Amino acid sequence: MILFWLLIVPLIAGPLAFALRKRPWMEAVNLAAFGIELCLALVLAAQVLRGGPVSLWNGFLYADALSALMVLLSAVAALWCSTYAVGYFRQDERDGVLQDEQTLLGRFVIHKLREYYTLTPLFVFSMILVALANNLGILWVAIEGTTLASVFLVMFYGRETSLEAAWKYAIIGGVGLSMALFGTILTYYSAHRVLGIETLAGLNWSVLTGNAGQFDKATMRLSFILILLGYGTKAGIAPMHTWKPDAYSEAPVPGAAMLATGVLNCALYGLVRFYILSSKCLGPQFGSQLLIIFGLLSMAVAVPFVLVQKNFRRLLAYSSIDHSGIMVLALGFGGPLGILGMLLHMTFHSITKPLLFFCAGNVQQYLKTDLFAKAKGGLIHSMPLTGAAFLMVTLAVTGSPPFSLFQSEFTILRAALSGGYFLLAIFFIAFLVTIFCGFLVNVASLVLGPDPGLPLAETCGWKKYSVGGLAAVIIVMGFWIPAPLFQLIQKAADIVTGGR
Repeated sequence: MILFWLLIVPLIAGPLAFALRKRPWMEAVNLAAFGIELCLALVLAAQVLRGGPVSLWNGFLYADALSALMVLLSAVAALWCSTYAVGYFRQDERDGVLQDEQTLLGRFVIHKLREYYTLTPLFVFSMILVALANNLGILWVAIEGTTLASVFLVMFYGRETSLEAAWKYAIIGGVGLSMALFGTILTYYSAHRVLGIETLAGLNWSVLTGNAGQFDKATMRLSFILILLGYGTKAGIAPMHTWKPDAYSEAPVPGAAMLATGVLNCALYGLVRFYILSSKCLGPQFGSQLLIIFGLLSMAVAVPFVLVQKNFRRLLAYSSIDHSGIMVLALGFGGPLGILGMLLHMTFHSITKPLLFFCAGNVQQYLKTDLFAKAKGGLIHSMPLTGAAFLMVTLAVTGSPPFSLFQSEFTILRAALSGGYFLLAIFFIAFLVTIFCGFLVNVASLVLGPDPGLPLAETCGWKKYSVGGLAAVIIVMGFWIPAPLFQLIQKAADIVTGGR
């Protein structure tokens, strides 16, 4: 029943928040729901580590180590973002960002907050369903659900630029998911010729994975190409990445942080599941070649935009494009090291990237701008916690030692060298170093420098504890990974390499 409760808790929290009329109650519902969700995710991970995969309703819901890892990362991101959201939206309310001149008594403010606190649990429900769906068709529906919930978060502020970003996100994401749907249908067709199953069970992962070697090879080639283009669009890999900078810069910061972690993980999770089937049917070489091309292209596309970026919210989007490319490239390198490196990178990125958004959100709310040119620099004097955390997380997210992303990137580099991809390893290192330099120069110009004489900020406890607590976690994980978490990642990597 643990799988049932993982889905029902956010599904109850959304309508409950919609029915409430006071901000503190909505905040409490979200915090309680995601706190419970994290506890359930930890219980699921423990059950999978002890006894193997868990299923419910004749295999309709299914969780192995890979699923449990995705659920855990989604729950952690949801709880941390909901904690930061309390202080973030209270600051928006004080600044009048949520006000409407034609409404009285703050009714418009409550309406906007209700919209956020209702959509977010439904967003999380869709992400959890992605990980728990045994049926690859239901997985597609769940990924589509993340789009439907998050597109309203992108247009949350109702500006013309927000509507444009939401429209671009919906259209490009819709085209991508259409290709993924065709890929899913072709997978069913390929499997149906072998299994002869006329029901939805013909798309169950637990059924397909044991018979993928007999699938029609020509159909599976086309299927994997469509899946890569479809879920790759959702992950924001180049050249299907163009929705990301607009969406990340227009969505409220807590929602953008969830887009950069949860949605990216969901898209890559769907891609990994089909990569396993493709590898068992066609051998790993076909899928690996395509993944390496798109992964390296994504890193290359991110480089010039990071170097010349003028908007620090958009800078975070190109960082996300870079990291999605790194993970796709690691999957393409394959082998035990490549897959382990990818899953380690996904885990560390999911913990690190939200802090980058929190710091950028604090700066934007304080300065009322997201442009480097208008920020003047010297923020370390007026925002000492945010400034220090911004510099620290910049080093962490660009893979500097001793932070955890350095460990995952070094593992991926070892996978490239052990697989004989020496030239690609050189490009990989060159892109990493260039993005490190561009990112650090941009953020240092914002944080360091002479005191501009601004008053001290950071009076909100919710935002301070969110930033400080997550910074502490990132520092600790640079030196120590909890043994059960590493064991879960290793078991998830075994599933990908062995198809079990």
